[in-house]
Amino acid sequence: MNALVTGGGGFLGLHIVEQLVERGDAVRVLCRRPNPRFGELGVEWHGGDVRDFDTVLAACEGIDVVFHVAALPGIWGPWKDYYSINTLGTEVVVEACRRMGVARLVYTSSASVVFDENDHLDADETLPYADRYLCHYPQTKALAERAVLRANGTGGLSTVALRPHLIWGPRDNHLTPRVIERARRGRLRQVGDGTNRVSLSYVENVAAAHLQAADALKPGSPVAGQAYFINDAEPVNLWQWINGLLERAGLPPVRRKTSTAAAWRWGAFYELLYRSLRLSGEPPMTRFLARQLSQSHCYRIDKAHRDFGYQPTVSIETGLARLDPELRQLASLPSGKSG
Repeated sequence: MNALVTGGGGFLGLHIVEQLVERGDAVRVLCRRPNPRFGELGVEWHGGDVRDFDTVLAACEGIDVVFHVAALPGIWGPWKDYYSINTLGTEVVVEACRRMGVARLVYTSSASVVFDENDHLDADETLPYADRYLCHYPQTKALAERAVLRANGTGGLSTVALRPHLIWGPRDNHLTPRVIERARRGRLRQVGDGTNRVSLSYVENVAAAHLQAADALKPGSPVAGQAYFINDAEPVNLWQWINGLLERAGLPPVRRKTSTAAAWRWGAFYELLYRSLRLSGEPPMTRFLARQLSQSHCYRIDKAHRDFGYQPTVSIETGLARLDPELRQLASLPSGKSG
């Protein structure tokens, strides 16, 4: 098939591109900057922004399926940036798909769209969207997911939303580097009692889920118009997993601790401080981060397995072994650098 991957030069997007090429699909990528891998893989690159309708329209010409992966991640920043990229950008992609007669749209959402500040244990897709959000990323992703699912069945377009949680693995430019950097600087503290369990999503498994969902997506199929949690089969103890990363990187385990209540208070303080003084960068703690680091967030993948055969094939231990070289490299960087 002819596939377009928005954000195809990023962490997850490039893994999707590689898997599409490996199985023989023709791939076009829409992202701001070219990646050296594009030439090696023989994929077509369109430079541009997902918020620009004409650019996205041109990228969708002759395309059978769009994987909309491009997004602004993070837990801090101006609302206008998150909303324009994550929400309005997605609406642009949806409309371009309709205009160009694209048959399938696979949207990369996030499990955080249902994050309601409570523990989620063995949760499934019956969880509603949250009533309020502690940061802009999950809120704008939830708005975008709603738009994608509403578009299902309009103009010949079938849509599906996938919700990975805590994506990790080779070429990670967000989760793993942040953990290692904070540990190297002595700024990593356990929040809460250390018993919270979370679902992780190894990147190659998530990429495979995108291809499987796309293959099953068509009018009248159970996949059309649905959202799915996508993660590794078994949850892990978050702080044991983090300490395992540090051990593989040759760094000491996390020893300092803070209570959930204290982290929440510090998060509220730092948010107020950064907003009031218009400080650059990201606060060392936010209310969202305090909850994420101290609560359990575990999701079932039965629905994805039933509807399009999703089953993680790369185990956490195998994934860690593939990540080892990058962990050691991150740990050896000069202070203040995260790769």
